[in-house]
Amino acid sequence: MIAMDRLESERQFHDEQARQRANDLRRRPAAFQFADDEYLDHESWIRPAMARLGDLAGKRVLDYGCGHGMAAVVLARRGAKVTGFDLSADYVAEARLRAEANSVQIEFTQADAHSLPFSDASFDAIWGNAVLHHLDLGRAVAEIRRALTPGGVAVFCEPWGGNPLLRLARRRLSYHGKGHTPDEKPLRCRDLAVLRSAFPNLRWEGFQMLSMIRRTVKVPSLLERLDRALLKTIPPFQNWCRYVVVTLRRD
Repeated sequence: MIAMDRLESERQFHDEQARQRANDLRRRPAAFQFADDEYLDHESWIRPAMARLGDLAGKRVLDYGCGHGMAAVVLARRGAKVTGFDLSADYVAEARLRAEANSVQIEFTQADAHSLPFSDASFDAIWGNAVLHHLDLGRAVAEIRRALTPGGVAVFCEPWGGNPLLRLARRRLSYHGKGHTPDEKPLRCRDLAVLRSAFPNLRWEGFQMLSMIRRTVKVPSLLERLDRALLKTIPPFQNWCRYVVVTLRRD
């Protein structure tokens, strides 16, 4: 059983984040509306990661830890039948308002990723961004596999902890959005092993090695192009990246 103090800590943290966002959004209600590119290009891994879901028209898709609901809206605009869940009731409320503002039909619910309230094989695809590293992976990956149809795919974008210099920077440097919960930890190779136990054909790819400094300064596109070239030709550099995209397919 997942410790209740961990669940409550996560819930309180994300409810507070959502409440702060709600105060801002009340002053700027037009901000609920957005173009797909605003979400797809806000980080360099989002667009290529979402492309791994394939053609979504008519597919049942789960936005796993939906947060503010922007991904769910993008998925729905691609023709998917979208369900979103989040541990935070306040984030679920924001996601519902965002779906309404963008004229898409999405089913949202409050739920715990360790015990999903969905039947077996409910979804053809699952999308998650910065969620797995908050969870007990053993419990979570069993639920992900259960909820996917045979042949279904799950794609997760997660912070990576393989770079010791980055681990030091995360502890010492101040930057926008640095707040975190007590139990969250960037994924490491041992976490990929847990995921691979349920999805043996796991695929992962690193993003932002040199270009991770965009977190603190404006980064020329040259660094992002250099990253792509280096990571393609020297695969071990993946371990030095800021984020990874993990693709899980249920055979």
